[in-house]
Amino acid sequence: MTMHENSTAAKPTPADRAAAAAADGPPALRVPFDATVLTESPISTERLVLRPLEASDAPDVFEYQRIPEVLRYLPWPERDRAQGYAHTATRAAGRVLAADGDFFVLAVTLLGTPSTGNGASDRVIGDMMVRVSSLAHAQLELGWVVHPDFQGRGYAREAGLAVRDFVFETLDPHRVQAFLDARNGSSAALCERLGMRREATILEEQYNDGEWQDTAVYGVLRREWAAARG
Repeated sequence: MTMHENSTAAKPTPADRAAAAAADGPPALRVPFDATVLTESPISTERLVLRPLEASDAPDVFEYQRIPEVLRYLPWPERDRAQGYAHTATRAAGRVLAADGDFFVLAVTLLGTPSTGNGASDRVIGDMMVRVSSLAHAQLELGWVVHPDFQGRGYAREAGLAVRDFVFETLDPHRVQAFLDARNGSSAALCERLGMRREATILEEQYNDGEWQDTAVYGVLRREWAAARG
């Protein structure tokens, strides 16, 4: 099969899309949802455990929160240690999804690697955010950050796939999306590994670090996720 034949066969018509959307039914996001339940029953993968972020994770989080390479692609200002710890406590307090803008953050902990703050605990090497983009339209947003020292080993993909599957299975969104700095090639590649398509580039959407920055929009629909899982 040629590339032309493949792309022609795979491209749905507007009628196809309308029929598939109608079959999905109306929005049915399962909220309220309290992520505290994941403290006792965390999301586990081969190498990672994902559980709600805690204020006590601040020492590990600050290790990547203070790195210019990380801040370049995040709307986070530079913070000193006290400010960083306070920011982690604020993020850790988000637990319940019930309305637009509500969020929770999952600490990505690496099994067998001691925490910088408490050697008896596993180290937090990054975090995954789940936020309600639109309750009315059953849309959730994913966001992530991983310490550069632990990038390039598949941890972000491992965590991202686990969280993507969890939200589709547990919260029943119609759509899961991600918004990222358009210059962030690593996050763009991760979006594609999570089955998301690049749907738009919003030009000069945000002013950060003294310059206007473009935002890339990625998304995947529930039926696409389900079809990919067979």
